[in-house]
Amino acid sequence: MFSLCSLLLALVAIPYSQGACPKPTDLKNADGTVTCAKVYDKSDPYYENCCGGAELSIAPDTDLPFLPSSWSNVISSLVVAPRCEVTVWSRQGKAGKTRKFKTGAYPRLEEFRRGIFGHWSNAISAIYCRC
Repeated sequence: MFSLCSLLLALVAIPYSQGACPKPTDLKNADGTVTCAKVYDKSDPYYENCCGGAELSIAPDTDLPFLPSSWSNVISSLVVAPRCEVTVWSRQGKAGKTRKFKTGAYPRLEEFRRGIFGHWSNAISAIYCRC
C-alpha cells in the first residue's frame, strides 16, 4: 500500500513540477541585482526539458509594448522573481488578450488558457514586468 501511495503522490506532483526552469529566487545578475523575469523560447511535453533554448532576461520595471522581432510570439516558458509580477499581451502595443503571472516558474505556457481555443505559448507580443 505504501508504494502505491508513493506512486500516486509522484504522479500528482509531476504537473506542478518546475522542470529545468530556475527557481524564482535564483533570478539574479552576476553583480547581485535582481532580474524581474526570464523568458525562454523552448518548452516540451516533459517538464525536465522546459525552459530551454534562447533566454531573455527582463529587468525590474521594464515596459516592452513591442518585443524584439525575434521574441514576438515565441515565448513558451517563463519564470518570475519573488515580489514581481509580469503582465503579458497577445498583440503588440499592449493590445489583445492579457494575463498576469505572479512569482513562480511557468515551464509550459500551453497550460494557461488564452480565451476559449488558445493558450499563451508562442502568443506573447508585449510584456510589462514590475517588482
